[in-house]
Amino acid sequence: MIKGVDVLAEEIVTKQFNSQGEFSRYYGDSEFKKYIEDTEYSLSYLFEAIDASSPELFADYITWERIFLVNLGIPETRLKERLEVMEDVIVGYLPPEKSSIAVKYIEESIDNLSNPSKDISFINADKPLVKLLEQYLKFLLDGDRHSAGKLIIEAVDNGISVKDIYLHVFQSSLYEVGRLWQENKITVAQEHYITAATQLIMSQLYPYISNNEKTGKVLVATSVSRELHEVGVRMVADFFEMDGWKTYYLGANTPTESVIQTIKSKKADLIIISATISSHIGEVIELISTIHRCIECRDAKIIVGGYPFNIDNDLWKKVGADGQAADAETAIQIADNLVKEGYDIF
Repeated sequence: MIKGVDVLAEEIVTKQFNSQGEFSRYYGDSEFKKYIEDTEYSLSYLFEAIDASSPELFADYITWERIFLVNLGIPETRLKERLEVMEDVIVGYLPPEKSSIAVKYIEESIDNLSNPSKDISFINADKPLVKLLEQYLKFLLDGDRHSAGKLIIEAVDNGISVKDIYLHVFQSSLYEVGRLWQENKITVAQEHYITAATQLIMSQLYPYISNNEKTGKVLVATSVSRELHEVGVRMVADFFEMDGWKTYYLGANTPTESVIQTIKSKKADLIIISATISSHIGEVIELISTIHRCIECRDAKIIVGGYPFNIDNDLWKKVGADGQAADAETAIQIADNLVKEGYDIF
């Protein structure tokens, strides 16, 4: 890019402020820097989508941002105006081949704004364990992680499987918390508290999942660098542990060199790579490319997962993985075929 994202974002925002006097009612001078940050995010998602050849990623981010801004009291017309200004400004700073793609992606996102906005809860009466999910989430929203943990331990002691707890309580509750934050119904602090509490409760369940007979297969599970969300990939690693794999869970924001060293030293059969934010797809591509260049890592299969891969069903192919899993159960099924049979089931 000819200019940095921060410089380009400031030019876009300045032009929008200068051309639309009414705009200051929603973003006054004190919020100017905040709006530049918002625009930087949009540009980052746009450039990542272009690099990944995935217009779906940018369109999905704009859909998310639309809901977020409206729930802050900002009319969605402001977002449409920003996209139009972005389209005008960006053409002058990108090579022709990239500017044409950028315009295409922006135009598609503007068109999508005419579609009705959807508000879908992840708590549905027809889903398994919904009553347990509702009570668990209520405890955490009330700041009572002790009662939430006790509720889960009692459920497992009464015969509910850890896998069902992970899929139908933890996963659904975190999705719902994300939706509530997006709609400005809970604070960032509450979202962080609930995530941390869930991680703590998962740790309390470890004795229930660590006594299975091992198969000899080895998994390394990680999030890419800059990625701070780790609950999902830890759930996946725990599923593999329950399935008899020897697992090495590396956590969030793991440097590439550390991932490579672990793959080599543990002789991994499979690598799970997680990215929950579309603007981190570049790190996924870089990590997979590095793994492919490593002679000692070449026999290991790679499965990717996380929100961006659910938006674009072909994204796993574009980043160079061997497969993609939307949840932990699917990851187990794909892994058993990839590793046991030695070929890509796709």
